[in-house]
Amino acid sequence: MDWLNALDGFMWGKYMMIALFSTGIVLTVRLRGVQFRKLGHALKLAFTGASFKARAEGEGDITPFQALMTTLASTVGNGNIAGVATAIALGGPGAPLWMWLTALIGMATRGTEAMLGVKYRRKADDGTMIGGAFYYLEEGASDYIGKGFGKVLAVAFAFAGMIAAFGIGCMVQSNSVALSVTTLFHIDSVTTANVVVGLILAGLTAVVILGGVKRLGVVAEWFVPFMALVYIGGGLIVILLRISALPRAIDLIFSSAFSGQAAAGGFAGAAVAQGIQFGVARGIFSNEAGLGTGSLAHSAAKTADPARQGLIGMTGTFIDTIVTCSITALAIVMTGAWKTGQTSTALTITAFSSVIGIFGGYIVTLGSALFGYSTILGWSYYGEQCTEYLFGSVTNLPYRALFVIATFLGAVAKLSFVWTLSDVLNGFMAIPNLVGLLVLSGVAARTLNNYVNSLAAEKVAVSGEQI
Repeated sequence: MDWLNALDGFMWGKYMMIALFSTGIVLTVRLRGVQFRKLGHALKLAFTGASFKARAEGEGDITPFQALMTTLASTVGNGNIAGVATAIALGGPGAPLWMWLTALIGMATRGTEAMLGVKYRRKADDGTMIGGAFYYLEEGASDYIGKGFGKVLAVAFAFAGMIAAFGIGCMVQSNSVALSVTTLFHIDSVTTANVVVGLILAGLTAVVILGGVKRLGVVAEWFVPFMALVYIGGGLIVILLRISALPRAIDLIFSSAFSGQAAAGGFAGAAVAQGIQFGVARGIFSNEAGLGTGSLAHSAAKTADPARQGLIGMTGTFIDTIVTCSITALAIVMTGAWKTGQTSTALTITAFSSVIGIFGGYIVTLGSALFGYSTILGWSYYGEQCTEYLFGSVTNLPYRALFVIATFLGAVAKLSFVWTLSDVLNGFMAIPNLVGLLVLSGVAARTLNNYVNSLAAEKVAVSGEQI
């Protein structure tokens, strides 16, 4: 554990933060600020028209909206509740600003991942679509860095993703769900309760993932919006009931981000560097931009244009961090809960409960349980895609069965080793993925430009017809 903790600290230290943030800046420049100039268009693509249609244009297994919801299933998780609270507890009330900036930059990264995932995808032996970082590394980046090196990076990404899915995407999440349930209902017989929760959770997971990506897409399509609305709705009630504190909270977030924050109440104080460190780190952990996972689900979308799905994918980071994480951050800062010295989920519960009483604790705890379950569903597909790339589609059903078993085991086991190992493996996914994104940034830029130019041409044609 000492060795693993040291590796984890190095893997997710300042160098990884710099690499992830720098890649986002490069992609923002190469794509000419696509997340700013095309956000409105991207949201329109994601939430209207063909995005919902079962017979959407182009090859694929699930609708563009279902692909977006599948990625949100994995990213809208306990990082939105516990992660944001931890960032504020350690980095001060200025941390959310750096989290927001990271998300704005990360939107370009996530959009590029989705775009390249569709561009380099292929049809598997069983007729389904498979694509992701491993294919744009093997087939796209290889043209620039050599086929052998591209293949090595692709295999490294897939192997790390296959193993990490069982950890941070499965066992850790089912453990968190079990903890949330026993806490919510004040259950004393924890071991028995964990077994019951594990069996129920494994059963619910099996019903969804044994049906493959199409069933997962259908479930994610309604479950993710439901769970997000439950938590966001509760958070908005807290904010509205303390609306007079909003201007002062915004001022505190911006001022603390550049001046640090002295000790206050139980809060130990934080320098500017701490605010940046924890804001950036928790922002990345929340939305997974740069990890490469977003490319896996979006590659299954029914679409004929990679850039179109890239724009839809970009909205996932916006929803995850700019919307959902902001609810947590504003509730904590506006209520003054950040001064209590608490951290993680307990801090968020304190913020909600200080305004709406016991219902605040129920909303946060229920949100934590729902978010954990959705992450299990999203990561089940990620792990399966990585395994299929390595060993072929014959492994899909056995992998799903093992994933269901791991879901149960996670609810009843102690997971400090699994959590740390998964963290390290996530780093091993990010490194090859960032290489691929940087090498293929020009390809992404040309793909996006072709799409934008085609939109402009369509507008000219329509205008001409009207005249």
